[in-house]
Amino acid sequence: MKKLVSFISIILLLSGCAEEPQQQDQTKASITSPNGNIEVSLQLDKNGKPFYTVQKNNSSVIDTSYLGFKFKNQPELTKNFKISKVEETELNETWEQPWGEQRVIKDHHKQLQVSLEETTEKPRKLNIIFRVFDDGIGFRYDIPEQENLTGDVVISDEITQFKLTHDHKSWWIPADYDSYEYNYSETKLSEIDAQKAGYAQRHDRNITNFHAVNTPITMETEAGLYLSIHEANLTDYAGMTLGVTEHNTLNTELVPWENGDKVRTKAPFVSPWRTIMINEEAKDLVTNYLILNLNEPNKLENVTSYAQPMKYTGIWWEMHLGKSTWGRKDAEGNYTTHGATTENAMKYIDFNKKHHIKGLLIEGWNTGWEYWGAQDTIGFFDFVTTYDDFDIKKVVHIAKENGVDIIGHHETSGDAHNYENRMEKAFQFYEDLGIHAIKTGYAGGLVPKGEFHHGQYMVRHHQKVIETAAKHQLAIDAHEPIKATGLRRTYPNFMTREGVRGMEFNGWADENPPSHTTILPFTRILSGPVDYTPGIFQIDLAEYREGQAIQSTLANQLALYVVLYSPMQMAADLPENYAKYEDAFRFIEDVAVDWETTKVIHAKIGDYLTIARKQRDSDNWFIGSVTDEKARNLEIPMDFLDQGASYKATIYKDAKDADFEKNPSAYEIEELEVNSTSVYQASLARGGGVAISIEKQ
Repeated sequence: MKKLVSFISIILLLSGCAEEPQQQDQTKASITSPNGNIEVSLQLDKNGKPFYTVQKNNSSVIDTSYLGFKFKNQPELTKNFKISKVEETELNETWEQPWGEQRVIKDHHKQLQVSLEETTEKPRKLNIIFRVFDDGIGFRYDIPEQENLTGDVVISDEITQFKLTHDHKSWWIPADYDSYEYNYSETKLSEIDAQKAGYAQRHDRNITNFHAVNTPITMETEAGLYLSIHEANLTDYAGMTLGVTEHNTLNTELVPWENGDKVRTKAPFVSPWRTIMINEEAKDLVTNYLILNLNEPNKLENVTSYAQPMKYTGIWWEMHLGKSTWGRKDAEGNYTTHGATTENAMKYIDFNKKHHIKGLLIEGWNTGWEYWGAQDTIGFFDFVTTYDDFDIKKVVHIAKENGVDIIGHHETSGDAHNYENRMEKAFQFYEDLGIHAIKTGYAGGLVPKGEFHHGQYMVRHHQKVIETAAKHQLAIDAHEPIKATGLRRTYPNFMTREGVRGMEFNGWADENPPSHTTILPFTRILSGPVDYTPGIFQIDLAEYREGQAIQSTLANQLALYVVLYSPMQMAADLPENYAKYEDAFRFIEDVAVDWETTKVIHAKIGDYLTIARKQRDSDNWFIGSVTDEKARNLEIPMDFLDQGASYKATIYKDAKDADFEKNPSAYEIEELEVNSTSVYQASLARGGGVAISIEKQ
């Protein structure tokens, strides 16, 4: 990633051997954001315990919140500290993403590193590093190399608190150690209760604290600020959940190993960044790039030669509907209506060629699916053996001849151990075929048994996957993943991931409500791109399951391509359903997946959202606007367009009688000439939306 402008300044504020000790404050250090509006202070209480506070515009955002570690194999590192040195630095640079929602990202922050040392007989050292941006903060722990803390370290608890100042309105999902696939609840902090919210337990899910949340958790304060707490650069560490305790305090609860250890590491080490986005308007959360800025620059060479943004179709939705199956046979050995056949793949290739859709995902091509979900059956996928009705070499060859790239598929059924043992061979198999993208999956209980999807074991596993994939020039779309924490900056072949209650739930479970996609950009997608799989045109699914229906209008489905960011966007419906609405499908053909810039026009979390994005290396813009269960009239100004230029806008909108429950497929298409002074009057139906393609004349 290319650095465009930068400067760094360093100031030593305090050291243990300074010449004027009478002027020093050995118990406090503070720093402000570049614009001076946010202040972070690190202090020691009378017992030498470190805590931090955060203020925005001189008002408290985070009150007294304690920091430190408890260890399994040595005394806790939480008290009896003195401040030995304080170092302040400032960085102001811009850098370029190889792909993304914003091509050039500004990183302007001040950093405060506070070096702590115990006042005990054998003192240990702990550095706490804060980075303060104009729109939030990040902080991490750094255990430096030292004499009295060496070798293997087992963290039994991380003492990191976020003491909020009031009982904020919050958007949250429960702290499930194995899944992020939930609808978001909107409650006060004090009302966070997974049991009361009706979140059902399943065999492949694990909620141990009903009063805890997975991150990001997003909040609106009484003062009108918007906060979102998450983490950045999660590598070789346990995922963080947050437990709600008294006095509006969130306590870090790390996802454990099977034996209860939280983190197994070696000194020296650093923790992930704990992040707090702080914005004055909800819409500015969407363009807050703090999490990306807290990750390291790109480590991969020539990544753009294979990690390429694309739209894709797939032999996938038909399995969720029950039209076909993943396996060639069922568990009893009877032949089924297999989806991943050579013949079916050729139909999809023809569709992609006709509509200029680059990628084609094929699931269920490899043997082993008949054992998926069977109790105590492991190791049944080898990831290289095809069923007898699928010729992968022929499919890949014909696809290439027609300008289509096959996206591979590796469903592990949660058996990460088996996948690691076979990964090198499986990735080499795809590399030899010329396949450069894989969708991975981890549906089901984890193997090794007793480990959790969000613990350190799987953090290490996903890191191994992405590094091995890079060796074989493969991009990854991970389902049932570890949470996104901005690592796509460092490893841009980690392009997108699920980690969300996505479109598939609408096919066979309680459907996602219309409000769901008006919340995701302010919660889950703040962490990174999401493979939500939009674009379902056959809204009523009664043909496959009585009473089942997508909770949106067709125009809303189109708008999701702009609203829900991913560099890999699926046209998720069946080709025959798109054939019924070819004029509407034109928007999916045209919409970009790689962006120069992103602008949020207006937003209210859980109610509505309008986003405009400019296509990279183009003058074209696209707008998506969605609403919840309420119909809305929204004004969409076009002031982001070049002044003095004329554009043609093609507008895909809800018909006057459209309604997500009563008439979801009713839409209209109109063309208008627009410019930077134009204001479009959008009428969104219940559960509706509008999608606009804007082309410079």
